[in-house]
Amino acid sequence: MARHDSVEYAGNETHDETKDIVEQNGGPLHFPAEDELQHSKAMEQTIINAKAATKKEHEMTLMQGIRLYPKAIAWSLLISTCIAMEGYDVCLINNFYAFPQFNRKYGVLDAVTNTYQVPAAWQSGLSNGANVGEIIGLMINGFVSERFGYRYTVIVCLVLVAAFTTIFFTAQNVQTLLVAEILCGIPWGVFQTLTITYASEVCPVALRGYLTTYVNFCWGLGQLIGIGVIKSMLGRTDEWAYRIPYALQWMWPPFLIVGIFMAPESPWWLVRKGRLQDAKKSLLRLTSLNRETDFDADETISMMVHTTALEEKITQGASYLDCFRGTDMRRTELVCMVWAIQNLSGNSFSNYSTYFLEQAGVSSANSYNFAMGQYAINMVGVFGAWGLMSYGIGRRSLYFYGLCGLFSMLFIMGFLGLVPDSHRKEAGLATGSMMIVWALFYQLTVGTVCYSLVAELSTRRLQIKTVVLGRNLYNIVGIITGVLTPYMLNPTAWNWGNYTGFFWAGLAFLCVIYTYFRVPEPRGRTFAELDLLFEREVPARKFAHTVVDVFDESITEKRKDGMVVEHSEKAMEDGKAFGGSC
Repeated sequence: MARHDSVEYAGNETHDETKDIVEQNGGPLHFPAEDELQHSKAMEQTIINAKAATKKEHEMTLMQGIRLYPKAIAWSLLISTCIAMEGYDVCLINNFYAFPQFNRKYGVLDAVTNTYQVPAAWQSGLSNGANVGEIIGLMINGFVSERFGYRYTVIVCLVLVAAFTTIFFTAQNVQTLLVAEILCGIPWGVFQTLTITYASEVCPVALRGYLTTYVNFCWGLGQLIGIGVIKSMLGRTDEWAYRIPYALQWMWPPFLIVGIFMAPESPWWLVRKGRLQDAKKSLLRLTSLNRETDFDADETISMMVHTTALEEKITQGASYLDCFRGTDMRRTELVCMVWAIQNLSGNSFSNYSTYFLEQAGVSSANSYNFAMGQYAINMVGVFGAWGLMSYGIGRRSLYFYGLCGLFSMLFIMGFLGLVPDSHRKEAGLATGSMMIVWALFYQLTVGTVCYSLVAELSTRRLQIKTVVLGRNLYNIVGIITGVLTPYMLNPTAWNWGNYTGFFWAGLAFLCVIYTYFRVPEPRGRTFAELDLLFEREVPARKFAHTVVDVFDESITEKRKDGMVVEHSEKAMEDGKAFGGSC
């Protein structure tokens, strides 16, 4: 008889003998006895309902999920749109460096080229100002959103964005722009985690990968709008050429505030707060009357209650420190690295595409045309990633092979630096074309799949704090790369040009190695099943094939003589089914 991967991890010393027999004979992995829930009649009914809901989620197809959760999809898409504001501003500041009107206002005259340039030091400061603010906002969000709920936290942040945009609009010097970047970074940091968390908590397993990765589409949407606005301002020579793009940031908050105020709260958050009736009302607002999958709101709430209770047993608390204890340490490491790899694989290099192309000899008009094509591909790439996931390709595979492709292209871009100066324009056009292909690979894989991985690899109980820590590492790495990249590309600094590709290719290769050995496959797993796989320390390469059973609970019986006896009837049945004897 062929054995499952679970055999290798059988024999946990805290199990009873019956469960060990089940696992050693190829049966599913179970939680250690110390992590089992204390049973009452209410809890036993909760487990029965939770098991039924889990079975239905596993059997639910993509189209069934869309028909059952259309309102959840709509609310998730609305809240995720908050990320477009950050994508819009990041696009503005990075592309303003190649914008003549902006450079005349905030830059200094370069005597060598006789053109105005924002010094490399201030480029680094402005590009990293938002990252600094986001780190502050992320840490605040770890406390605020779990206390007050997702909706009200997002609404307050939208009000702050509208207020801080005034500083952008009225800035008279580069120092004021830096203040605005830092302050706006605070609410943007909140959006970075809450949009992903909300998307993962309002939808079933069948939709989770799609709605969490839609956040990346919103990044591309904001960037495309930003580059389009800048391109439309190229003909202006006055201060409104850069003030109008900043003023357009006021277009987002009013509509989003009204929509999010009417949105239902996350049912998972309500369950964690013990508000089960409110959680059921919220869940019903997220679903339709379609009963093709025999949907039962009470069963789904029971699944949330069961998972929350298990995580309370597994995790020691719900503080930032608890993210580094026990099995949560591994999950925190994975979320942090999956985020960081986005910046380590050359994303910072591609963010400077317009500036790079101009330095390589491409005209301003052509530079922005390339950038618009790249940002459009950012959006199309998300739909491409959805297509690949719908064909059954896992998150781990997409992430790994995507990094292999990014490494190869960065290496090629580095070699384009060897082209003679007489063909500088051709080399610049070739580099721009390669950057568009790079962007497509990035968005089909690493750029999009990252959002699904970080939403799935953390526990529900610690998810916000875990994602906060991961996104903060992303921002810290972003600050470092944001400091280095302008110096690499600026002709008044290191002036590496295309050779910058060799640097990022080396880092991308290290990311490939890490992903192969450490990043697991969460596709098709419920949150409770992922908890069990991490609790039993299953290696990353075995996640996809290991069989688990999160509902095989022992039932405690107190006899008349005062002795306590534990029964594990389900385990006994499984032991016989898999060839064991009890």
